[in-house]
Amino acid sequence: MTLPSGIIDDFPVLRQIVDGKRLVYLDSANTSQKPQCVIDAMTNYYETINANVHRGSYRLAVQATDALEGARAKVARFINAGSAAEVIFTKNATEAMNLLARTWGHANLGESDVVVLSEMEHHANIVPWHMLAAEKGFELRWIPVGPDGRLQLDSLDRLLDGATLLSITAMSNVLGTINPIPELAEAAHRHGALISVDASQYVPHVATDVQAMGADFLVFTGHKLLGPTGIGVLWGRPELLEAMPPFLGGGEMILNVTKEGFTTADVPWKFEAGTPMVAEAVGLAAAIDYLDVLGMDEIRAHETKLTAYAMRSLKSRYADTITIHGPSEPAERGGVLSFEFGDVHPHDVAQVLDEAGVCVRAGHHCAKPLMRVLGVPASSRASLYLYNNESDVDALADALERADEIFSL
Repeated sequence: MTLPSGIIDDFPVLRQIVDGKRLVYLDSANTSQKPQCVIDAMTNYYETINANVHRGSYRLAVQATDALEGARAKVARFINAGSAAEVIFTKNATEAMNLLARTWGHANLGESDVVVLSEMEHHANIVPWHMLAAEKGFELRWIPVGPDGRLQLDSLDRLLDGATLLSITAMSNVLGTINPIPELAEAAHRHGALISVDASQYVPHVATDVQAMGADFLVFTGHKLLGPTGIGVLWGRPELLEAMPPFLGGGEMILNVTKEGFTTADVPWKFEAGTPMVAEAVGLAAAIDYLDVLGMDEIRAHETKLTAYAMRSLKSRYADTITIHGPSEPAERGGVLSFEFGDVHPHDVAQVLDEAGVCVRAGHHCAKPLMRVLGVPASSRASLYLYNNESDVDALADALERADEIFSL
């Protein structure tokens, strides 16, 4: 089975013409576009059942609550969680990571502990641990990244010796590298450590099974998998979530409040203080429905084939002028192509491409430690998704020719 040829028509943004040129969107690692069904689902929520949740017995409130909790159950099924109670809604993956650091981390980490990260992590999986380490005094260790864009795991046992947590990305947002999470989880558990997985780049593109992964925690964000901004997910094993203190205090997260103190609500609501993101949850559920119809295995196959075409096309056309970071084998990476184009600054590359209607990201991609490993201050990044095709790659290649002409003068 292959993806439908007219899939681009499901995405209103991608139908537009900009300055007489077809819009070519190659920045899905930053944020994905939204199909009409997601937009319609959120509009329908506001038009028909908008109300606050968990607090009212009238019909609208019950329907809104059902929509929110139905979305939670849909997320649980999508990642093969044991139950919907293991799914906590946050505003994004960054907040989910901070929730984990400030609750589980604050309660369980001290001077004698070790947290292991990798050099390819997004800042969202670095800065919260730096902040907590400054307060608690625990050690941070780093799994190095090799010249092939893969983790160098020969020293993994030494790095995990005495570790309490391994917190690592499932797919690099710069290199596209897909990390061997089950292998890493087994190693972490063998050393008595837990593993937290940043799956923000993974869940939108690859069928995800938190149980098969062996993960203890997993985070991702809605806006990268066709859903809206403003909603993310923290999944955790139930016994770990039960033992964690609350994150924020206020309404919704309490069972009872007195002048002497309070008791928390059950998991997951213990971690969801205040009015939750109901419309965003509805949009996320619609995005999951859309992905389910297409099939995650078909999406992955499409992107692998397209990534291979892109790498082959760009290298054959520009040879040594272009350097694509990350694994050379498309099957071992996602559709993220971070590249250097001669001596042209990535921001200049992005500007020239924009004039041709091609949207790419330029910068350090919230991964400055990795940029230092690569020996560059920034890179250009084209990232592919299910609505891209070979003509989009061709448009990228053609637009790079114009950059070559301008900056070789």
